[in-house]
Amino acid sequence: MDIDQFLVKSSLQFVDKASFTWQTPSNIALVKYWGKSEPQIPKNASISFTLNNCHSITTIEFQKIEKTEEVQFEVFFEGSKKKEFKPKIAEFFGRIAAYCPYIFEYQMTIHSQNSFPHSSGIASSASGLSAIASCLMSLEQQLIHVLNSDFVIKKASFLSRLGSGSACRSLEGPLVVWGNHPAIEGSSDLFGVKFPHKIHPIFSNYQDVILLVDKGEKQVSSTVGHELMFDHPFAENRFQQANENLTKMSKTLQNGDIKSFVNLVESEALTLHAMMLTSNPYFILMKPNTLEIINKIWEYRQEKNSNICFTLDAGANVHLLFPENEKQNILQFIENELISYCIKNEYICDAVGFGAKNLTNSNPN
Repeated sequence: MDIDQFLVKSSLQFVDKASFTWQTPSNIALVKYWGKSEPQIPKNASISFTLNNCHSITTIEFQKIEKTEEVQFEVFFEGSKKKEFKPKIAEFFGRIAAYCPYIFEYQMTIHSQNSFPHSSGIASSASGLSAIASCLMSLEQQLIHVLNSDFVIKKASFLSRLGSGSACRSLEGPLVVWGNHPAIEGSSDLFGVKFPHKIHPIFSNYQDVILLVDKGEKQVSSTVGHELMFDHPFAENRFQQANENLTKMSKTLQNGDIKSFVNLVESEALTLHAMMLTSNPYFILMKPNTLEIINKIWEYRQEKNSNICFTLDAGANVHLLFPENEKQNILQFIENELISYCIKNEYICDAVGFGAKNLTNSNPN
């Protein structure tokens, strides 16, 4: 799909006011992307599990005004006005203005809330910005009555990407690929696409328990981290490796080779952090308790012949991934051996989900 197809080419039938509510989840990458070019184009393809319980619920109220040169909006997070959130959202609106010209014709009031603790290491930008994009596309559908559902999802993902790269993987599920890749039909650098192949039953209802090792603000922003890949000595090899790993992951997800899945997922997580360790400036996002947990996982897997594995985002928190048939035993393992490594003994239980939900005219609770 060409980028020009996301431009608004039909006449708009403006409404005086409207309100839309969307629930969109976060996601956890199995094959990571680290490194991008402008505008938000990934240097390698990635694939993620869409989460279910870790989501944002966002309502945008639109009130028609005279056309302005700057987008007019206010942001409320969990009931409180958040001026500090406005610069990032304003930057997002600036990036999408050419594709959503109607945003200059409305005063927008954004109300958002998360199902997970703020600064818990869950990708709130993925869930939050994909929710805003979904609300905008609901308005666009009302202003242009000829949009089909496939186009709406693609454009919502396209817009989300311009706010946060990983956000484009939060619209569908249970598995989404972002980045042009020969093994994934229809894949694109411009938006995420649902994994097109039949998934082996072992990966259905896969579990993700997030161990909260560190709830502080990010030591290094994702933007800065991605920029450090520009002149990274291992960048090109990493991009090639990631694309090769996605080919392997595609086959593994189809044939159910869970041992290969475990190896690939953990290797990808450690390679992501290896890129941070070897950039200049270099940085370490793992904490001592992150390493303690990883070693405990390896011991447990060896002793119990378990299929548990870990993955990491650009932070210290640990995602435990495992098939549903091991849930009871692993939850006991967490309570017995891992919980002491978590801040205030906190962890979040989640599982794979199926993407965004339109809650307009329904009770989000």
